[in-house]
Amino acid sequence: MFAAERRQLILEMVRANGAVSLRELARVVQTSEVTVRRDVRALEAEGLLDRRHGGAVLPGGFTRESGFPQKSHLATAEKTAIADLAAGLVEEGEAIVVGAGTTTQELARRLARVPGLTVVTNSLLVAQALAHANRVEVVMTGGTLRGSNYALVGSGAEQSLQGLRVSKAFLSGSGLTAERGLSTSNMLSASVDRALVQAAAEVVVLADHTKLGTDTMFQTVPTDVITRLVTDDPPAHDDRAATELQALADQGVQIAVAGASGKPGGEHGPAARQQRNSLPGPRRGQLSAGGLRPASALGEQPAGVERGRVADLRRR
Repeated sequence: MFAAERRQLILEMVRANGAVSLRELARVVQTSEVTVRRDVRALEAEGLLDRRHGGAVLPGGFTRESGFPQKSHLATAEKTAIADLAAGLVEEGEAIVVGAGTTTQELARRLARVPGLTVVTNSLLVAQALAHANRVEVVMTGGTLRGSNYALVGSGAEQSLQGLRVSKAFLSGSGLTAERGLSTSNMLSASVDRALVQAAAEVVVLADHTKLGTDTMFQTVPTDVITRLVTDDPPAHDDRAATELQALADQGVQIAVAGASGKPGGEHGPAARQQRNSLPGPRRGQLSAGGLRPASALGEQPAGVERGRVADLRRR
């Protein structure tokens, strides 16, 4: 494929989806990430797109929201790995809330195997994934259907959550920064997500590395309210994502990093980042291969881990 054709395809993907990772662009145009990065720089020089945290976004700073068909084909391996790891946070007999999104939909598919679980959701996709789970009770909010992401929004959804109390809320979004926390591009979706957060004792954010450092219009969860972040292992060259993870950990967010296989630590990225599946903040506990353990039980820093990289997110 000639450079002009390749760059046109890259531009069309970014325009269709709002934000696309270099990894995904390289897969679609069937070339290396090095070549794609060079193409993205050329397109940025022409003012056609902006480079952002290991990917490309529409120019103008804030990314717009993509529809479900586009989102469902982005970072699919990463979402699967995140969902596999996040499912380990849910225990038998718990009551939780699960927000709308393609990553939370992947999580719901795995929750179908947890007996005695009660799931409150405003997402038709989450409810559908759990519809045939005999041991899981699904409670749907009221509200008005928002077709772009198959979610119930509006005052009906928010009112149905009043007085509710559950152990955990699992949420996704359009962007995540240490400065503003989780955000989304739609005001109605943001309002319902805030109501879901109010119902939960702990807030777990599911966000792949392409969302790290992205800021969108409406804040849903401030950083100091986020208990845990479950994300994937950023590419080695993605310094922006690593910096954002460091900043989130410095503000007390517990961070669990899933590998490509869905297991803690993953099999890609520098060896130093394979040594830890959880990157602790100072809060209640740390996610480890064996589950949660008190923060006081944290061991010493693994040898060879470079300070300031993703694998070393202890507060200094």
